[in-house]
Amino acid sequence: MRNRINCLPKDLALPYQERLRILRERKIEDTKDKAGVRSFADGDDYGAITPPKDYVFKPIPNHRNGSFYGFEGWSQNFFKLMSEHPVHIDPVDAFACRWMNCMSWMRQQNGIGGFNPDLSYDHLKPAIEKYGIVSGIGSDAHFGGDYNIGLQLGFGGLLDKLVKYRLENPGHDEFYDAEILTVMGVQAWIRNACYGIEQALLQEENPALRENLEQMLECNRWLIEGAPRSLREACQWICWFNMASREYNRDGAGCQLDETLRPYYERDLANGSLTQDEAKYYIACLLLNDPHYYQLGGLSPEGKDMVSPFSYLILEAADWLDSSCNLTVRVHQGMDKAFLKKSVEYLFKNKNGWPRFSGDKALSEGFMRKGYPAELARQRVAVGCHWMSLPGLEYTLNDCVKTNNLKVFRVALDEMMASDGERSTERLFALYEKHQRLCVEATARCILFHLDNQVKNEPELMLNLISHGPVEKGLDMVDGGAMYYNMCIDGTGIASVADSFAALQQRIEQEKRLSWETMYESLCQNFENEGGEYIRRMLSASNRYGGGGGIADAWGERISKSFTRDVNDMDTLRKGVKFIPGWFSWSNTIALGKAVKATPNGRKDFEPINHGANPHPGFRKDGALTAMSNIICRIQPGYGNTAPIQLELDPGMARDEEGVEKICDYILTIFDLGATLLNINIINAQQILAANENPDLYPDLVVRVTGFTAYFCLLTPEFRKLVVDRILLAS
Repeated sequence: MRNRINCLPKDLALPYQERLRILRERKIEDTKDKAGVRSFADGDDYGAITPPKDYVFKPIPNHRNGSFYGFEGWSQNFFKLMSEHPVHIDPVDAFACRWMNCMSWMRQQNGIGGFNPDLSYDHLKPAIEKYGIVSGIGSDAHFGGDYNIGLQLGFGGLLDKLVKYRLENPGHDEFYDAEILTVMGVQAWIRNACYGIEQALLQEENPALRENLEQMLECNRWLIEGAPRSLREACQWICWFNMASREYNRDGAGCQLDETLRPYYERDLANGSLTQDEAKYYIACLLLNDPHYYQLGGLSPEGKDMVSPFSYLILEAADWLDSSCNLTVRVHQGMDKAFLKKSVEYLFKNKNGWPRFSGDKALSEGFMRKGYPAELARQRVAVGCHWMSLPGLEYTLNDCVKTNNLKVFRVALDEMMASDGERSTERLFALYEKHQRLCVEATARCILFHLDNQVKNEPELMLNLISHGPVEKGLDMVDGGAMYYNMCIDGTGIASVADSFAALQQRIEQEKRLSWETMYESLCQNFENEGGEYIRRMLSASNRYGGGGGIADAWGERISKSFTRDVNDMDTLRKGVKFIPGWFSWSNTIALGKAVKATPNGRKDFEPINHGANPHPGFRKDGALTAMSNIICRIQPGYGNTAPIQLELDPGMARDEEGVEKICDYILTIFDLGATLLNINIINAQQILAANENPDLYPDLVVRVTGFTAYFCLLTPEFRKLVVDRILLAS
């Protein structure tokens, strides 16, 4: 039990905004507690809190190495975890509990993590090592469920559904035993929470908070078995699913939040059981409980704008909360422009990196190029760091698979320089394409290995419950339960590669200021040979990707077209499995760079690659927002996955209505040009410098690191440097 003892005076009035102010302060204290805890560093903010110091979870191993695998291992440990999980009740909060750990993390912390050793992929490791591939083997949770399934059935209804289909699918007992135990585990946690609420009621003297706890208790007693009937119950159910899924394997995909909850809101409002302020309080507490990825707006399957008054209310609730959250506004030309404007106003007002913006036109048209109808493409919502998902319908491994295109470039360069043939950028590109093809095929075969074996390693017991197919078939989502298999392969380092090709073309072939041999010798000595620093500066000052219409931009487009072709060609490897390209490095920017020695863009051994589809910082002295945006629009792979634009903007850009309108026009323009996702940081350069000097003094500073937002104080020094360099050079 970890109930928050309330110290507020018993006669204190507590309007909803005051409650949220208190909860925000407590959130900052929780963030301070997480500083220095490795599990919480360099990732999403999450809604987790640190567990009580005397809490220890001891997993039940089902393998000789002390770890747990497969249906039995994961379900038994999850049930044990849920049954023993500490209860956290805050009388000021609308909802019960917080999550505190994660089974995936626990395995790592105990030194028993990693893929099931009985499932060898040694035959794939040479290519993984050679090309620096992030293979995705053993990765989890990166696809989206359909929350409507759980909201319509409740946990009791999910159990009934499992029992029904167990009788219809003999021979799948292992699957159904595991899923039933999983649901029973969540129910055990809710029952324990009800006891915790009862204990909190015994101590609470403030009438407003007593009433809140009584309603919380009634809500959770019902949700042990029943399906949600009101907005409060629906939000609490989502909290339970999110927290349990985080505890299982860190799943963070949300839903089309405005449409998912709108029926509950409208019904409660119509029958007089809910006020708008009360609704905002519930939504704010939902966002506080865990910053899952939620989408607002966009087009319905029939092509109608989905922005509603409830969409506005969610923005207002997030504004009341004024903390980190991961809301994405889906933009299309026929959208409610007032909603876009309100979104931009909140982005600049709160400076917490929300909302992001996704482009319906390119995303939907791109997904249709893979053979899907428009009605389905419009349902593929933004529910991840940079990724889209058909809720409950497709398995994707979004964001878990990366090709290291700069490593591919360096392998090609080393091969050319070791041979006696022609030395030119054209020959180098031919070698690059040869190795890129081998890299992409090896990556695709890693994914196919994962599909064949992951169920014996880590089944998706939580997300199976809210997907269409697994329960009905008795098959895990990774193992034939999904309706569609659209496997993500993200390229990385596009700017690093384009800048390298451009530097070689400009300095060696056009200007003849360097020879291939001199350049390569400096690279091999990390620019530490005589004259090496001069050569490095010359190369790094060459035409740069994002500079606007130069040779580096042309190389970027050529590289993206080549990569896109290779990924799409992998569709022939297995019937029913499609591969979709994107450009995104996520938090792998540092790790991918550590696999690559010096490159002709002036980058030294093992330094980071560029971030996502963005240029390297300092690509132009004037910032060149338009030039950068234009090239990222042009290098989009164009098949339904993203190559995001990351912007760092000064708060003064939208100091008046005209400034807000200009940002809105910019957003509409880039999405009309083909952009897919826009992440924006609104931050003061002086503040970020001060925070970097002493992060502990800024526990409430939120930055959009990449597709996710994080508290700056929870970033490691390496990650802080990436963010600081990006922001300072942009400013």
